[in-house]
Amino acid sequence: MNVSKFGKKIAVQSGIGQLMDDLGAALSGHREMLMLGGGNPSHIPAMEERFRRSMTAMLEDGGRFDRAVGNYDPPQGNRAFCEAVADLLRRQFGWDISRQNIGVTHGSQSAFFILFNLLAGEFEDGIRKRVLFPLSPEYIGYADVGLCPDLFVSQKPVIEHIDAHTFKYHIDFDRLPIGDDIGAICVSRPTNPTGNVLSNQELEKLSGLARERDIPLIVDNAYGIPFPNIIFVDAEPHWDPNTIVCMSLSKLGLPGVRTGIVIAREEIVEMIARVNAVVSLAPGGVGAAIAADMVLSGEILLAGREIVRPFYEKKMQEAVARVHECFKGLEYHVHKPEGAFFLWLWFPNLPITSQELYERLKQRNVLVVPGHHFFPGLAESWPHTNECIRVSYAQDAKIVAAGIQAIADEVRRAYQRS
Repeated sequence: MNVSKFGKKIAVQSGIGQLMDDLGAALSGHREMLMLGGGNPSHIPAMEERFRRSMTAMLEDGGRFDRAVGNYDPPQGNRAFCEAVADLLRRQFGWDISRQNIGVTHGSQSAFFILFNLLAGEFEDGIRKRVLFPLSPEYIGYADVGLCPDLFVSQKPVIEHIDAHTFKYHIDFDRLPIGDDIGAICVSRPTNPTGNVLSNQELEKLSGLARERDIPLIVDNAYGIPFPNIIFVDAEPHWDPNTIVCMSLSKLGLPGVRTGIVIAREEIVEMIARVNAVVSLAPGGVGAAIAADMVLSGEILLAGREIVRPFYEKKMQEAVARVHECFKGLEYHVHKPEGAFFLWLWFPNLPITSQELYERLKQRNVLVVPGHHFFPGLAESWPHTNECIRVSYAQDAKIVAAGIQAIADEVRRAYQRS
């Protein structure tokens, strides 16, 4: 079928499309897969009990339930929920915001589609602007959301070797390409895929560079603080009028409700609301209804700090220990896991590409994500991009352990055959 340029850009197989296809097939199919790919959060009993309790209270209050499923919310999102989020962030962190600074979207992915294409691309005066990712690798979901070609630019990081098998990426501030063609700077914190957490000082430095050039800094906070708080190092949340913070209910344990939260200047939130109205009339209201009481009471912060973070930190420690156990004798490196729920594994001089490793593991019913998808905007060729994979440790411990063993077997086989 003949399709438009838009169709050829969007309706093609992409890295994020492959990831979600694999995720859906693994979680809903009959074939038993070891799901170490995708970003589906764990089913944390203590969090699920809270969500069920909230849903039960909503069902018992027939009016609340009827409004949540029977009425359209405004394009900006449910007013009471937006007010509750603004009030929480104002009380806890002193952010100078109101309901007008909060917008709701159909998950973070749709928020980035809107923001990137609002702030970069082709402008009426003929100028073209791009989005800068100062730390590469970056989130796979960014790569294909631009409606204009070459919407993104990034650069190679500085690599610090912490010990024989642990490394960490750092922003190369000396080479940061912030020219007149940059319309926005974007970072995920924690970084997806690596679990890297930019320090408070690094974030302040990026914020200052963005202010100097009168462009926004976008912080993807899907795994970060103040919620869901899947961060294992000291870090502070950051917002100012030049910063756009994108949050989500997904990693708390509610990916199915597709609720993204954007904190930004009023004019940016107004534009997001207008796009929501055109594309989907209004964002869904069920997620906001489920989480409203937790936000109003502040329980959402307490749950992140006392339930979600310790749960994933324990799983991270177990997964790292399993990697070191299974990969003995191999040349491998693990990015220092400072947050989120992924391990980023690097196999220097791997004789096959990360895509080939992915295919071989898939034949063994093990799903990971090949690393080359995580370098949007990196123009220069770099063998490193084909030597890495992302591994999720959100699934049951036995699945994670078996999957890591299978990865070790395939990597060892690849080196032995070379």
